[in-house]
Amino acid sequence: MTQPTEPGRPGPPEPQQTVESPQVDAPTGRSDLAPDPATDSSTPSLPIDVAPPSPRSMTLSLGMLATAVLVAVLAFLPVPYVVNSPGPTRDTLGVMDGSPLISVTGATTYPTTGKLLLTTASVQGGPGYPVDVVHVLAGWLSSGSTVQPAETVFPTGATSAEVAKAGEQQMASSQEDATVAALTQLGYAVPATLTIAGDVSGTGASGVVDKGDVITSFDGKAVVTYQDLVDDLKAVTPGARVTLGVKRNGSIVTLSVVTGTKKAGGAQLGVLIDPTFTLPVDVKIKINDIGGPSAGMMFALGIIDKLTPTDDTGGDVIAGTGTIDIDGTVGAIGDIRQKFHGALRDGAHWFLAPASNCADILGAVPAGLHVVKVSTLRDAEQAVQTIAAGKGASLPTCTAADVS
Repeated sequence: MTQPTEPGRPGPPEPQQTVESPQVDAPTGRSDLAPDPATDSSTPSLPIDVAPPSPRSMTLSLGMLATAVLVAVLAFLPVPYVVNSPGPTRDTLGVMDGSPLISVTGATTYPTTGKLLLTTASVQGGPGYPVDVVHVLAGWLSSGSTVQPAETVFPTGATSAEVAKAGEQQMASSQEDATVAALTQLGYAVPATLTIAGDVSGTGASGVVDKGDVITSFDGKAVVTYQDLVDDLKAVTPGARVTLGVKRNGSIVTLSVVTGTKKAGGAQLGVLIDPTFTLPVDVKIKINDIGGPSAGMMFALGIIDKLTPTDDTGGDVIAGTGTIDIDGTVGAIGDIRQKFHGALRDGAHWFLAPASNCADILGAVPAGLHVVKVSTLRDAEQAVQTIAAGKGASLPTCTAADVS
């Protein structure tokens, strides 16, 4: 992304010229520069005829004027595209509107010296906020922006209010998931009520569990936290049968479920869980005008740094993005290119990005920014500590092998 003249400084003085006024005859008041009607013998001037414009030139002129008006009108007509540009960043260790972005009560917090920047993308276009041709062309020409058809970004027929509400819900969910993941990683027990919201069709749980069942045990072991269930499933071979204890209509029921295989590997139950948590520490996250789930990982890192005696960042400015699951898994996000440019603009030279975004990352990293790929919250915390120790060059980044 000729030294100008200083405003307010006068330029060099212009050369002075003296112009003598014409002499005027006192008796007549006539200027000696005007001809004397009695003695002037010059030939009188004749009128000059100016030819009227031809029909061809009139047509061309009117056509050019009409074209100019049409182009000006079309330039500001709404078009069905969305322009994504670098948005603002927010320091999860900093303040917002005079208050800490992350505040913690019920536990000892520690001072921090660096910055952990969550990154965003600014969206022009979409339901209720159409974009014009001028902005679309500017987006195409900008290396930090992308232009996409609106229907590939927003659900067809969605209103601006529906889009905003969905973004707010995703943001609220990401804050809760980040809090649980961070506290769990710090060693806190986070009790949870694990209510089954439904089953996945075609899995061993389909037709076995009921909506509203509350999981109480797994193969005879009590399930108190969400992490308990995650850890129990890790020990199961996909395809094995497990015994699930649930509370149904006030009574304990024992269910037999054949596990399936997750896409990433490992066993899965095939149930959708709506957890309710009892947090041992009160964490509040204050952020305005930003929606979506992509700040989850950076929220979790901010919570961990505030509750850790060691200053994880060591004074460095580290940016990042990524969703966060309750179990600490970091997930893919959109608009990674825009977030890179926003981070670099705001002083970050290190960026933590989901490994699952590697296909979008290759070839999109601006000069001066170092991208570290992470898959879990533990990966991300260790990366922050490694950068602070001055050993960031040893951290993994995306390569062609990640997308082959």
